[in-house]
Amino acid sequence: MTECTQSSFPFAPHFSREVVARFDGGQITSDAGALLLRPLEQRTGILRQFAACFRDCRRPELIEHTVGELARQRVYGLVLGYEDLNDHDQLRQDPLLAMLSGKSDLEGEHRRRPQDRGKAGAGKSTLNRLELTRADANRQTPYKKIVLDEQAVDRLLVDLYIQAQPRQPQRIVLDLDATDDPVHGEQEGRFFHGYYGGYCYLPLYIFIGEHLVCTRLRPSNIDASAGALEEIQRIVNQLRMVWPEVEIVLRADSGFCREVIMSWCEQNRVGYVFGLARNERLVKKLRKPMKQAQWQWKQTGKSERVFTEFRYRTRKTWSRARRVIGKAEYLEKGENPRFVVTSWSAEQMEARRLYEEFYCARGDMENRIKEQQLALFADRTSTSWMRSNQIRLYFSSLAYCVMQALRRLGLAGTEMAKAQCQTIRLRLLKIGAQVRLTVRKIWVSLAAGHPAAHLFAQAYHNLRRAVPSRC
Repeated sequence: MTECTQSSFPFAPHFSREVVARFDGGQITSDAGALLLRPLEQRTGILRQFAACFRDCRRPELIEHTVGELARQRVYGLVLGYEDLNDHDQLRQDPLLAMLSGKSDLEGEHRRRPQDRGKAGAGKSTLNRLELTRADANRQTPYKKIVLDEQAVDRLLVDLYIQAQPRQPQRIVLDLDATDDPVHGEQEGRFFHGYYGGYCYLPLYIFIGEHLVCTRLRPSNIDASAGALEEIQRIVNQLRMVWPEVEIVLRADSGFCREVIMSWCEQNRVGYVFGLARNERLVKKLRKPMKQAQWQWKQTGKSERVFTEFRYRTRKTWSRARRVIGKAEYLEKGENPRFVVTSWSAEQMEARRLYEEFYCARGDMENRIKEQQLALFADRTSTSWMRSNQIRLYFSSLAYCVMQALRRLGLAGTEMAKAQCQTIRLRLLKIGAQVRLTVRKIWVSLAAGHPAAHLFAQAYHNLRRAVPSRC
């Protein structure tokens, strides 16, 4: 890109006064609301634990940016809406981001190289070591020597859910889903997917409520359920190490309705409610309920549902007969049959409630995936290699965990307790402020006319109450 050397920007006069803009305001930030992330990190330790998942093979005497500082700068950048590493070549001058990252020299006055002075944070060439380092790098490897332990991050995502619970939950519902992550280059593992109509990855997500506990990048030339059982086993084992007797239930669409998963659940005290793809035999079971729904529709003119249940077994793939719930729905456009298969008995939950209240609630998980992909750039998988794209997905996942914790702890009881990440960022974190550094204080003068000042105050007091006194 060509650099613009213009320093003044004149605009139309305002009555008798000239209007001139310049980038000479000094230490001004547009992200002052992110100050709330400091007590949040003190309370949760999310990024401190994330930084511990890296192994730093650099020479200690040459390190200017610790792994913790780099990880915080990268994740907070995503939280604040800066998706590209290129953004950090300017952001490294922001004293507030430097403070969030844990820097003591907020203005970069003591940097080793003269050309870096005045820039406290790391630039793109340093930050990309977090994602481009090979898994087998060591102290003799040239240049990139910060290795991420992916298994440690997988464990951390589950640990963060466990740490957030004040007591043992009565029931844990694992929501599984696969979605498309379009790619536009020659990335490793890219394949054309007929359903989504383009080249993409097919990442697997697992949530417990709003808590993200698994995010696995996969090529798209596989079944939607590929690798899901291994992730389920890992998560269930980790949960039961803490709560041995807790009830665990899987919930997913028909893409995960596979014999190997259902059999494992039945053998390991794990319940399941899966969508079931319809076929001629299943539709035949709904003939009478569908006629009844059609008759009711003719009487009311509104969509009608009739539920039934029966035992069903496929001719080849299932090892046993299982309980299936059928929804016979008649709409203005005609019949709309749907099916779910479950390990629960009728005594545990009757058919209508199981479908309408429990199974359909999985739709909220799709909103969480959209949050991460659209607001926190989980689809920014544009490097050439699967490993580095998986690491980018981890960064986005940790950014989601930070925002979810802010919503849970800081915004509880406010009008934004259920707001999406993008709304929280625009309303609460994007506050203009002047930053002044003195010997004893860092003054952050927030914009007096900001409409969410009351919300900032509420979140501040919520987080102050949540932070342990030692912090």
